[in-house]
Amino acid sequence: MAAKAESREREVKLLSARNDQYGGVIVDINGDEHRPCYLFIISDLLNCALEGAVQGKKGVWIKLPIERVNLVEAAVKKGFWYHHAEPNYLMLMYWIPQSAHTLPANATHRVGIGAFLINHNRESGQYRGTGVWKLPTGVVDEGEDIFAAAVREVKEETGIDSEFVEVLAFRQSHKSFFQKSDLFFVCMLRPLSFDIQKQEHEIEAAKWMPFEEYAAQPFVQKYELLRCIHDICKAKMDGKYTGFSPVPSTSYTVQKSYLYLNTSTAPRRESKL
Repeated sequence: MAAKAESREREVKLLSARNDQYGGVIVDINGDEHRPCYLFIISDLLNCALEGAVQGKKGVWIKLPIERVNLVEAAVKKGFWYHHAEPNYLMLMYWIPQSAHTLPANATHRVGIGAFLINHNRESGQYRGTGVWKLPTGVVDEGEDIFAAAVREVKEETGIDSEFVEVLAFRQSHKSFFQKSDLFFVCMLRPLSFDIQKQEHEIEAAKWMPFEEYAAQPFVQKYELLRCIHDICKAKMDGKYTGFSPVPSTSYTVQKSYLYLNTSTAPRRESKL
């Protein structure tokens, strides 16, 4: 029995592992050809977990690089299930206790932005072939801040340099892209340049447009959401509305992030040197 346990320990040590914050351990199965990785490792790793070799752990995550897709079947047969997938790896999970797992679900939302530029005119792109003019819009990239995404999307679609002013409002919807929920932030930006160079492969046309002309489109008037956005933007332009600006902040989970708030009425913070 001792020799068997020792053999298992050597096999598990072939894999790199790290603790997670939910009482589990994440095992990275390296795709490097110089580190052996066989089907029996999945079975042995799970047996070690069940027999208490991974002391005090509730769950075992297996991170499979795309080169090791052949190990998926063996893992699933042992009770692992899919948690999430990325372009270069698949994450599987096994919950050890005989109870419902308490693991967080995979990402449930996609985050998008729509941008207004204040300049007494509004920049917008046209839905290809429909005659409808819309706001520059896009999806926030992984690891990208909302305000940075708004500036980037405007630049990519129109060639206009801009600076972020505020988040005016946001909308949450469900059953959207791949059945995920969607968060859409309406952002106000200030132009730093004015010559338009539209994105050729996605935008049919782009131009500066009077705000009233944009808002009067039947497409905008048809939908309550777009009418609400119009009213908020008009109130902002008239000095009757204040949105949310990003304020740098830190927390115990991340070193740097941004808290969006109404800086005109929020309590002032003392600077910590």
